Amino acid sequence: MPGSGEFVFLFLGLLIILIPGIFFLLTLQKTLNTVSPENRKMEPSNVWLMFIPLFNIVWQFIVVDKISQSISAECNKLHIPVTESKPTYNIGLAWNICNIVSFIPFVGFAALVTFILYWVKVSEFKNLMIANKGNVILEDAERNIFHGDKPQPSSF
Repeated sequence: MPGSGEFVFLFLGLLIILIPGIFFLLTLQKTLNTVSPENRKMEPSNVWLMFIPLFNIVWQFIVVDKISQSISAECNKLHIPVTESKPTYNIGLAWNICNIVSFIPFVGFAALVTFILYWVKVSEFKNLMIANKGNVILEDAERNIFHGDKPQPSSF
């Protein structure tokens, strides 16, 4: 039977994995909360399904795809220029693939690097979308000023 020292080591190892995972999923959730509801391709709370063992092997691919589609649609709405049709998708896909084959020597390190790069890229887009939220309001104001879209008078 394992001693108390081994349980402490196991507990600390679990915390080292769990705490960054929680903050990562919080970033994904906040990113989806930043996206307007009409552009969201998945509910923000669904990112927490990544904690379900075995299910997360497939779900991580879906999350990466839906987040990239949501970011793309929101950037389009906010007139934020992006160079990729699905921002964050390629690095997220690389992370997912490396994560699955991380049993191969040195691929585990690549999974860690791509995980961090994906996390940073998603966070950057979240901050970019927050900084540009006013673009939609300005667009509506411009439409009213320059195109004469005025409310129709009500008829009695």
